[in-house]
Amino acid sequence: MKFICDAPDGKVWFRIETDFEAARESEMMAHAVEKYFRAEKDKAAQSYQPASRILIEQDIGMNAHIQREMPMFLTLRDNEGNALVTAMLPTQSERGGGRPIIVGVANGDPYSEHASAIGALGKHFGIELDRDRCYPYRRG
Repeated sequence: MKFICDAPDGKVWFRIETDFEAARESEMMAHAVEKYFRAEKDKAAQSYQPASRILIEQDIGMNAHIQREMPMFLTLRDNEGNALVTAMLPTQSERGGGRPIIVGVANGDPYSEHASAIGALGKHFGIELDRDRCYPYRRG
């Protein structure tokens, strides 16, 4: 995982970068982020065009391409490493039109308990991460 930014109350946002991390997040949060992470990673990998025709050099730049092309998957952790919130932010090129998704444990609404941390993530990336836009499940 890669550090992204600090949040209030000793919480920290990290970027999920590997299949293992996504699987662990799904397990800890009781939701299916791993499935979406793998699907987006595969989609990004299929769009990769090697810069070289030399077989041994064809994968150079592939990981950077994948990270640019797939949505950013993030996890909010407390100071003990417990997973609290999972976020999926659109790629930089989609930020104007793509829809961020933010969920809590078992796809619950994380905003009542972690709104300030979600706000810190939005401020870090310069995007609005309000509940109505980002939480995909109806309340009520």
